[in-house]
Amino acid sequence: MELRELAERVLFATTLEEKLQCPAVITDEQPGAALAAPPTPGRPAELTFKAQGSSTTEFPGLHRLDDERERGRRLHFFANHELLATELMALVLLRFPDAPAAFRRGVLQTLRDEQEHTRLYLARMKACGIAFGELPVSGYFWRAVSGMESPMDYVAGLSLTFEQANLDFARHFARGFATVGDTETAKLLDRIYRDEIGHVAYGLKWFRRWKQAGQSDWEAFCQQLKFPLSPQRAKGIALNVEGRRAAGLDAQFIAELDVFAQSKGRTPNVFVFNPFAEARIAQGKSFSPVMHQAQLAHDLAALPMFLCRQDDIVLVEERPAVEFLSGLKQAGFALPEVVQRKDSAVLAARKLGRLRPWAWGPDSVELLAPLFGSLTGEERTAESSFNDGIAPLYSKAWSAGFLRSFLTNVGADNTPVTAASSRRVARDSHDAPSSERGPQTAAASRRHGAGALALCTPDEVGVAVGTMDEARSAIAAIRQRGHHRVVAKQAFGLAGRNALRLWEPELLDPQRRWLEKSLQGGRQLVIEPWLERVVDFSVQLEMGADGLQLIGYTGLLTDTKGQFIANTAAPNHARSLPSGVLDCFRDQPGAPALLHELFADIFTRLAAELKAAGHLGPLGVDAFVYRDREGRCRLKPIVEINPRHTMGRVTLELMKRVAPGAHGTFRLVNTATLRAGGCADFSAYARQLRERHPLQLEGEPVPKIRSGALCLNDPEKAKAVLAIFQAGGEVRSV
Repeated sequence: MELRELAERVLFATTLEEKLQCPAVITDEQPGAALAAPPTPGRPAELTFKAQGSSTTEFPGLHRLDDERERGRRLHFFANHELLATELMALVLLRFPDAPAAFRRGVLQTLRDEQEHTRLYLARMKACGIAFGELPVSGYFWRAVSGMESPMDYVAGLSLTFEQANLDFARHFARGFATVGDTETAKLLDRIYRDEIGHVAYGLKWFRRWKQAGQSDWEAFCQQLKFPLSPQRAKGIALNVEGRRAAGLDAQFIAELDVFAQSKGRTPNVFVFNPFAEARIAQGKSFSPVMHQAQLAHDLAALPMFLCRQDDIVLVEERPAVEFLSGLKQAGFALPEVVQRKDSAVLAARKLGRLRPWAWGPDSVELLAPLFGSLTGEERTAESSFNDGIAPLYSKAWSAGFLRSFLTNVGADNTPVTAASSRRVARDSHDAPSSERGPQTAAASRRHGAGALALCTPDEVGVAVGTMDEARSAIAAIRQRGHHRVVAKQAFGLAGRNALRLWEPELLDPQRRWLEKSLQGGRQLVIEPWLERVVDFSVQLEMGADGLQLIGYTGLLTDTKGQFIANTAAPNHARSLPSGVLDCFRDQPGAPALLHELFADIFTRLAAELKAAGHLGPLGVDAFVYRDREGRCRLKPIVEINPRHTMGRVTLELMKRVAPGAHGTFRLVNTATLRAGGCADFSAYARQLRERHPLQLEGEPVPKIRSGALCLNDPEKAKAVLAIFQAGGEVRSV
């Protein structure tokens, strides 16, 4: 029989008997003309592909394999894949009659193997009481590969993708069937596994012959695959390194494949780190980060990967090293798909869920606007993502004004506030528009003698100024009230870095120049008294279409200048404030409940403001407890409101990978810390960290961190900062 005749029969026959027959003697003297791919192969009616997108049960895993019919269902799935491979091999013979004769002979041999695999699966299915066609069958393989335009597409799409993935699946399920005592099926799967090694090796041989000179196997593989195919489809449940080595794949290819991620079904969300949104709001396109700021942004560019779910996408300037990503995977983290910013335009051709920049601002709108039309999980326009209503939310002046309004409404000027009065006044305030909310008297809070919280006063909240005269006047007024230490903060700026402490009785020339420069271009400063902090903390929230959701609380560690050092999280972070905060109010009856109810009131009012501004997405609220002149602990419930992702939010997402009962700390290590620890560079620091705090994992099937430390950015590439997450025993936030 001629090879073309065989291929036509396998491709177009409508009975299994015809599809699975292959004469012993095949010649290839009349390959004929190239044939276009049909929409579907010929098949019996009961094996017609299910409608694309139709709802059927997901392919099951190893559970219930002790049930004979359940084993038959798995075999039904496998048999369809083998039949599809047979049909695609027939198609490649008809599509490319001019391909090298040796290549066509190899395809014929592989086709015979696939026919035999299908027959063997049919026999085992019958023994399990399942008939082929009894269950719906998928045509995904056909849709993904049949559009091939060259033999190179075939070896990349079938041999190096689906057959390579079967190195994982065949080994995985062989062990599963053996565990339940079905040794016959386990032996069948082991035979197919050995055959697949040969099939992958065959495809790899031709792939290497046809790829561009100078390209690595991995580069050529990624370039050759066409969406929806990706390297993600070339691996199964657990990567079988041994089988890939036996097939001839090199170590670099295997390592790259191990850490590669792309959604195989769920519509991905897109994350990106843009830490300069506030600076762009304040200074426009004239803003340019100084070298240290640029290095920080470079080092932390991949940080959003810890905000992602599996199958999401993170945009980066430079792809993290394979070795670093491999370490994260070994620590139990599901890796997202990593796409370089320069390649982000290719995402416009894919279906995307939601866009999740670190912050919505002019810079993120410019970067992500080309993707707005691809979204299925939300509607986005440049105006709805960032507008004149959202911009003020980033200002420290707005945060100060919000807090002052809240304190005035609940009568907090040196009057203890009860939860009941706070709840009632906040509810009344929420019912009226922002512009109509007038001051409330303190009478309501005075009616409750028990259960009081000491809050800061409106006089201890920052004042926004726009001129030097206003700044001098605000500083003088604060000092007249007995606060001799004053701090000036730029309304927009990087946390802790755009502030000036004024300890001296008179302005020094450098201080005056700083104030004048900060007020240029119509920008504002916030002038406030320096308070004796006892403990800092943050509240992490998410504003959605249905309201404001509490994500959790973190401890917050800052240095003497107010710059970020670390966030801490306790096992009960989603329900309770940090223990250091509660300790400050231990002597006040019912303090934990009062604190939670007070913040609930704040969230109610805050939700109304966010809704009016049109903001949707994450936000963090920084707060602290301080001591007044009498030594009494007071709460400043809002220091800053950050309508964006924060390091506190990253901390809480990291806690999802921590074993029950363990605490976590997220911190940033700078070059000064390196020197203090006697380390020459971040790589040395990371080695020291691993030695002192090795990771201890526990739990199945995906282990979680019981204790130990982990680097969150690559220490080999870090220039200015190394992000560290450490889990273990309780960490105090003071």
